[in-house]
Order: sequence, then structure tokens, then C-alpha cells
Amino acid sequence: MKQMKVVLCDEIPSLGTRGDIVRVKAGYARNYLLPNGLAAIETPENIRRIEREKVKYLAREEERKAGLRTLKEKLADMSCTIEVKASDEGHLYGSVNAQMIVDSFEKEGVTLEQRWVRLEKPIKELGVYEIQLQLHSEIDATTKLWVVESPEE
Repeated sequence: MKQMKVVLCDEIPSLGTRGDIVRVKAGYARNYLLPNGLAAIETPENIRRIEREKVKYLAREEERKAGLRTLKEKLADMSCTIEVKASDEGHLYGSVNAQMIVDSFEKEGVTLEQRWVRLEKPIKELGVYEIQLQLHSEIDATTKLWVVESPEE
């Protein structure tokens, strides 16, 4: 089983973070990591280059985290409403999904990404829900969602 050392150019959850030197199977490196730019062969030049890039990346990442922390505070103080058709018992015809939540916050002037929304189960009834958002691997937020019946036309 041939293995080789590579320097990671990006964070790979099962492998390591940017700048880490890891030993992987040669086929994995040759067929996936290297062609997709996720790693570089371990050479002194590549190590120095990735370390320089890592410093810039960490500075950008800290700015991004600061922005996401601000967004977290904003989300904690707000709620949004989604109007849907429902039966007399309060059961929805369909369900509320992550894209609908993102769209409703967009109307309120807050931009979210669909992958941030963490729904434990589909929302299929009218009511008020606590929505969990994972803005970053280190930043989780909670906000309120009102699911109300749309007015009859």
C-alpha cells in the first residue's frame, strides 16, 4: 500500500486543516486531492507557499467570523413569517423547507445560505418554531419562525 505526504491547501474535515502535512494513499492524492487543488505534494517550496497563503486565509477567516457573529446577534433579535395554505386543523399542504426560510429572511433584508439552516424535521403545522442555523463550524444561531395561514383569496 503506497502512501505519500501532501500539504493540505484547504480544510478537509476527515483529514486536517490548511497547512497540515498528512500521509495519504497515493491513489487518493493523485486522483482526488491534487487534481482538485485540495493538496500539494510536500516540497519545501509548497510548504512555504501554503504557509504564506494560510496567514492571509486566517486573517480573512477572522473577518468573516466577526461578520457572522454580528449576524448571529441580529438573528437572535428578529423573527420572520411564512404564509402557507393549511387545513382547518392547522396541518400544512406540503411543508416548510430551508429554501422557504432563506427566502423569507431575504424579504426582511437578511441574507442567509440554505446550507446554514438545520431543520430537525420538516415543518408541517402552523405555529412558532425555533430555527437552528449553523453559520460556521464554530458559530451557531437561533431565530424564530412564524408559520401562519395565508389569507383566503
